[in-house]
Amino acid sequence: MSAIPLTASRRERIGKGGARKSRAAGQIPGVLYGHGENPVPVAIVAREFELALHGYSGSNPLVTLKLDGGEHSVLIRDVQYDPLTHDILHLDFQHISLTETVEVEVTLKVTGLAIGVKDGGGILEHILRNVEVRCLPTAIPASIDVDVTALNVGDSIHVRDLAVPNVTILTDPDATVATVVAPTVMEEKPAEEAAVATAEEPEVIAKGKKEEEGEEAKEGAKGEVKEVKETKEKAEKKEKK
Repeated sequence: MSAIPLTASRRERIGKGGARKSRAAGQIPGVLYGHGENPVPVAIVAREFELALHGYSGSNPLVTLKLDGGEHSVLIRDVQYDPLTHDILHLDFQHISLTETVEVEVTLKVTGLAIGVKDGGGILEHILRNVEVRCLPTAIPASIDVDVTALNVGDSIHVRDLAVPNVTILTDPDATVATVVAPTVMEEKPAEEAAVATAEEPEVIAKGKKEEEGEEAKEGAKGEVKEVKETKEKAEKKEKK
């Protein structure tokens, strides 16, 4: 990995007020730390930073940072973004030695079209997106390609299957990176069962209707008996008078 050149200036004011002042001046506030040194507040011209990292797709860019007339080999360890504007709010630079190994996370990129997806109708599941590695700063890969072309339905690629020159992968070797699974199929009732179920529905409805009509008839009969009884009682009272 080749180092990206950047120029920084030392920030005189620190804290939120100093950071706001830097942003107002078109700079990105940041901090340089590591290698046994005291943290140094710095600022990078925003436009220069964007141009320097234009086209870089990795997550661990190696930078040669010019500061106070000297040069420092650093890694960009953290980038803070504004959630609304997506502007860069702050940068963390870690001072490193090019002759000492570092531990970083590297992105995994899936390549190819799995045969189980192409010919078997399977579904590719990309499970693990990053792995932790140990290596010299100059050997940090921008990303690690994972070729899934040979995967059939039921096949998987694990961390132990990855091989990167001059890099030791620290993530659990049994962790699954990608797998091809069979598509989910919704079970349908056989045509005969569906026909029987359809034929039974009118009968159930008819039965319910008959029961309802029977209840209404019973209620009507009770009403008629009650009415006859009341009429008879009235007639008997008139005869007594």
